Amino acid sequence: MIFMMLGGLLFWACLASLLPVLPAYVKDAGASDHEVGIVMRGFAIGLLLFRPKMGQLIDTRGRKAALLIGIVVAAIAPLLYALTTSTGMLLAIRIFHGLSIAAFTTSYSTLVADLAPAENRGELIGYMSLVNPIGMAIGPALGGYLHPLIGNQALFFVCSGLGVGSFLFSLMVQSTPVIAPPDTADNRPKLTAWHIVSHDRFRIPTFTMLSVGLAFGVLSVYLPLFVKQENFAMNVGLFYTMAAIASFMTRLVSGKASDKVGRGLFITVGLLCYMVSMIMLWAAQDVPTILAAGFIEGCGGGMLLPIMIALITDRCLAHERGRVYSLCIGGFDLGIFMAGPLVGFMAAWVGYRGLFAIAALVTLLATIVFITLSSKNLAYSLRFSLGKGRDLYALPKT
Repeated sequence: MIFMMLGGLLFWACLASLLPVLPAYVKDAGASDHEVGIVMRGFAIGLLLFRPKMGQLIDTRGRKAALLIGIVVAAIAPLLYALTTSTGMLLAIRIFHGLSIAAFTTSYSTLVADLAPAENRGELIGYMSLVNPIGMAIGPALGGYLHPLIGNQALFFVCSGLGVGSFLFSLMVQSTPVIAPPDTADNRPKLTAWHIVSHDRFRIPTFTMLSVGLAFGVLSVYLPLFVKQENFAMNVGLFYTMAAIASFMTRLVSGKASDKVGRGLFITVGLLCYMVSMIMLWAAQDVPTILAAGFIEGCGGGMLLPIMIALITDRCLAHERGRVYSLCIGGFDLGIFMAGPLVGFMAAWVGYRGLFAIAALVTLLATIVFITLSSKNLAYSLRFSLGKGRDLYALPKT
């Protein structure tokens, strides 16, 4: 688990180092705002294309193979960016780059779920997910600091080096055994994508992740351009650093607390944090407001994402974890992808501020849906989402 954490830390630092510079790099290559959105959401296209296959690979061939695939892609992709300024080629590379998170995050989450005792599942998932905020704190600050000093090309090589370090640590990770499904034919239905996302256990978590992905897609693509357009005197990487600090703090306590009071309350609060953060960005007139929005967004992500993984783990069997994760968490990928065509084209009419207002409305809708539909009826949903009732869809803890 130590090697998992070290490898995960460098993996997220590798990816996050590009966040402050890549949208501007694409725009400087001659792309319009709309084309920047298309290229950046190519990452989500890769996620959508590859995550289901990775989920299947994880369940049938083991967790470590997918883990290493994701890291290798993360190390190669920055070098490919350095080779071209063609918008078409950058889109293709961005799609390929999406394979990295599709493989790594699904396999990493599945490994942690395999190791976590049921009674401490939220706590261990929360602790092991700390690699994300730490890496997201180091990466953007590093990228934002180095870029003015060494330029695009050298920064891409630095990012690749972080990926190589992640690969070396992850080679030392020992995979858990592949878990076979029950032998009885009646207990072995084929898990199609539609079967997973349409099932009562997984439909609302998938929709929730879709909504948060849409908000995050707007944030990741258009925040650097918003800061540049409004002439805010700040390193945009500091927004992500503030988010990572807040995410770190909340993950330390929320996972353990969710084991005691239930997952629903923390998911509800996480959604509300996302909504407030988007409203603050819409209204921002100074740098402190933007940084405060980053902190609140980090609180939301620190509660919502790991506890949603714990919730999904509570509701699925061990031999189907890879496929269920790939589809339910894939809702987040779809949301990022949809941020471009559904929201990004409106930038010319409503501006970047207007995009954040739209993202706030989306997360408000997700909050209402989760509070009213997360369990078997309205009454149970209200109790579960406010921490007053148990999860009726959770399977027996074994």
